[in-house]
Amino acid sequence: MATVRARARELGITIGVLPTGPLNAITDVPGVMVGHCTVSWGGPDLPRGSGPARTGVTAVIPHGDDIWHQRVVAGAFAANGVGEVVGMHAIREWGLIETPIMLTNSQSVGAVYDATVRWMMARDPLAGIEDAVMPVVGECDDSMLNDMRGMHVREEHVHAALDSATTGPVAEGCVGAGTGMTCFDFKGGIGTSSRIVSPYPGAIYTVGVLVMTNFGTRERLTVDGVPVGREIRDLMPEVHGEGSCIVLLATDAPLTARQCERLAKRCSLGLAVTGSYAADSSGEFMVAFTTAHRVPRVTSGLVAVTSVANDAMAELFAAAVDATAEAVIDSLCAATDTVGRDGNRAYALPLDRLVAVMERFGRSVHLPSAG
Repeated sequence: MATVRARARELGITIGVLPTGPLNAITDVPGVMVGHCTVSWGGPDLPRGSGPARTGVTAVIPHGDDIWHQRVVAGAFAANGVGEVVGMHAIREWGLIETPIMLTNSQSVGAVYDATVRWMMARDPLAGIEDAVMPVVGECDDSMLNDMRGMHVREEHVHAALDSATTGPVAEGCVGAGTGMTCFDFKGGIGTSSRIVSPYPGAIYTVGVLVMTNFGTRERLTVDGVPVGREIRDLMPEVHGEGSCIVLLATDAPLTARQCERLAKRCSLGLAVTGSYAADSSGEFMVAFTTAHRVPRVTSGLVAVTSVANDAMAELFAAAVDATAEAVIDSLCAATDTVGRDGNRAYALPLDRLVAVMERFGRSVHLPSAG
């Protein structure tokens, strides 16, 4: 019988001391929406270029209002730049995001970009007229499991991810853009987590993170300080790639673009505590935004942007590190065994053995009830 999959918290694994939001997800930040479209079909016997597909699209919409005309303040950081987040230069230059943030595989960036432009133009008659639509699209290489030569992500998949975006619970593991990803030589994918912070008495904000994990070597996998990767040495894939990781951070704390960039940098520390060292060919990109402000596309006067003081950001920094680390672990805990291109297999992190390792190192953990 297949092992029940569970989130880290359901196993008793808690990272850091800050409380989580009610969903422990990026959607705990009011207004943030996430949608997936999973593209998974075909067997390993298909010739290259014909399948199998183990891929998809994930859409993160910063708020439920008109993102084209009501942009959000943002910042970005690259721990290692071998990869791509289209639109990152504009984020750094303007300190704004004006489109959904899209995730997919490396060779589908163009298709996702184009389909997102069309989706936005269908919703606003001035999009593409008053200004060019330039979506944010991040990628990771899923070619160990996915037949990337087949270019299996289509316009309808992108629109399905965008149209399904919701503020509710976020599916994790082998879903959307995470379908074909691997992490620490286990099956990876999508993970999410959140933290509640109070930088001032009476001021309560949420920090939420979503990750697409496709990085890491087994021996470096660390869970809440425990060297899990050194204890589980089997279940290795036949193919290892250094991969990449995309981290998206949302918060409702009022911040400047520079402060968003500072938060994005702390997300890289969250990857580090799980075992990343930003390997030579691992693109590790972080994008952070705040929903506290709406910056109008057209202005006729000064734009007022208030912010938390720099010396009051300690909890925000801690939240970025801890939520990123937990989201990575959740991506592993949620994922399932996957067979893809050329019969390559990515094994899921075995939760029973994860619990046994954590217990040997003095952690109070448990398997969830099957009932």
